[in-house]
Amino acid sequence: MKILVAMPKGVVRDSFIPKDVEEAINSLGEVEWNNTEKLFTEEELRDRLEGKDVCITGWGNPKFTEKVLEKAKDLKIVAHTGGTVAPIVSDYLYDMGVKVISGNLYYAESVAEGVIAYILAALRDIPYYANMMKEGGWKKPDYYIEGLLDHTVGLVGFGTITRFVINMLKPFRVKIKVFSKHLKEEDMQKYGIEKASLEEIFSTCKIISIHSAQRPDTYHMINKRLLEMIPDGALLVNTARGSIIDEEALIEELSKGRFKAILDVFEQEPLPDDSKLRKMDNVILIPHMAGPTVDRRRYVTLGLIEDINAYFKGEPMKNEISKEYAAYMTR
Repeated sequence: MKILVAMPKGVVRDSFIPKDVEEAINSLGEVEWNNTEKLFTEEELRDRLEGKDVCITGWGNPKFTEKVLEKAKDLKIVAHTGGTVAPIVSDYLYDMGVKVISGNLYYAESVAEGVIAYILAALRDIPYYANMMKEGGWKKPDYYIEGLLDHTVGLVGFGTITRFVINMLKPFRVKIKVFSKHLKEEDMQKYGIEKASLEEIFSTCKIISIHSAQRPDTYHMINKRLLEMIPDGALLVNTARGSIIDEEALIEELSKGRFKAILDVFEQEPLPDDSKLRKMDNVILIPHMAGPTVDRRRYVTLGLIEDINAYFKGEPMKNEISKEYAAYMTR
């Protein structure tokens, strides 16, 4: 088996491929590593794919276009250490019969864990009280914090992350409403959830969490009209992509102080220093790190290695991304 590891040297690759994982990759066969600190150009990737059976990729990898695949006659698997594969795959890649696997399941589970952490931190005002204690303060007699137990949660989107979130919410006895054009009756029964419109979710739920993929059809899907429906005292969580919410409209509505938000993603990243969001007391800002947590990255790569071995043994792969599924992923 001939393998190309296209990820450049550096701290990111080291987090996905520490020494023991590097040894596991080397044990698969003949491995060519990207020993530079830069991503391959399209031309460099094209030339290095010649004769390779497997290509292991990471964030920022060039798209596998017809041009890039010109010499990849032996390519059988693209193993992407990212979550979404939409930025790197093409119809041509799939039509060649190349299998695509990714860390999507691992990312989704870790992001879902982050969602629960964010919700609890915001409802309990953990950042505020932690900072107060460091500054010598103490709670006042009339302090007010909230919990997650027995509330109504609205989830926008029904992908892999949402499914993990639903299962992680079970101990909290919450009522869950989901907006998705693809939600089926059997899904509702399996997960114990209700199907709802965006309007119902934004007007009735205590906690609203965004999980839609970033695509042209979801740009500013959460607009001023919906944001104005959010009940007083509610919490809005976004760990999906910043462009799904109209950020200017969100800033305008948050400035009224009616509800709180915890935002992990933004329309422009890094978030500009002069963003009004940075000065709002009812917003918790996180620099796009809901998941996977760094300690989970090695498991992403180990899972892909398991699938590579499975493929060459003629066994099913756990992390395969079909052409149809890739079309719905964040671009």
